[in-house]
Amino acid sequence: MALGLRFFTCLVFTVCIVASADAAISCGTVASSLAPCANYLSKGGVVPGPCCEGVKSLNGMAQTTPDRQQACRCLQSTAKGLSGLDPSLASGLPGKCGVTIPYPISMSTNCENVK
Repeated sequence: MALGLRFFTCLVFTVCIVASADAAISCGTVASSLAPCANYLSKGGVVPGPCCEGVKSLNGMAQTTPDRQQACRCLQSTAKGLSGLDPSLASGLPGKCGVTIPYPISMSTNCENVK
């Protein structure tokens, strides 16, 4: 496992400790779904197929407001700890994978307002 991917996964699992009890989706689920995207999110290039599969899977799991809010919080917490993450690549990832989500992928998104 690449060092960046290991760091990414460890960071998201750490965030799970403070995850909301109301949401069925966990930061571990978010991490495992998006782990194949780590390289793309820092270096760009072609979005790997497993990355888009993870994005689509995560989108399918986050169907309730608490789940979408939790996924948003997990994404933001993880992004804060990743050096080299390109915010424009992160914000455009759902579209590159053919997924529409009801909130922007951004550090400025207020996850409590996600519905």
